[in-house]
Amino acid sequence: MENNTFIFERFFKMTTKILAKYTLTQIQAASKIKALIFDVDGVLTGGEVIYTNTGDELKLFNVKDGQIIRFLKSSGIVVGAITGRKSDLVERRCKELKLDFFHQGAKDKWKLIEEEISGFNLLPDEVCYIGDDLIDLRSIINSGLGVSPSDGVEYIRDKANLITRSKGGEGVIREVADFILAAQGKLTNIIKICS
Repeated sequence: MENNTFIFERFFKMTTKILAKYTLTQIQAASKIKALIFDVDGVLTGGEVIYTNTGDELKLFNVKDGQIIRFLKSSGIVVGAITGRKSDLVERRCKELKLDFFHQGAKDKWKLIEEEISGFNLLPDEVCYIGDDLIDLRSIINSGLGVSPSDGVEYIRDKANLITRSKGGEGVIREVADFILAAQGKLTNIIKICS
């Protein structure tokens, strides 16, 4: 019994350490989140597009982002991606991640978010949106928790409620997901289950 108590206290301290990085306003916003929606290029990836001599496109994805998505979903949080570009690689990655939805070739991301959250009976305040560029601005402003990676465009960062410590493609989704799950009191149990 003492051993289980010690383990729980250690996990609780980890969660407390995560939350200590954020303001009370940010924690309150994160505690209400029921959907995490993100851009792909510049968030899920570093934003680089590499073309080979044969015309193939390459992108790098961080596995830490993928790992946490299943725990978000099992915690009842809707997860989706919306990107302005079209790419077979992105489609493949989104299918691997088993996202609740993803859209490519988006021109008006906020309109798509409104349509998606309506289908899940969610309100804008219950959405966390992560983006890094102009096409994401409206979604960042209108979401309950608008987030930019640390290397997002400066005027996008200025409008975000939260700027991650991570750069795009370097675990941005993981950082935000850990924060949301910690703010909702769910991260401690996830860590406990995995240990």
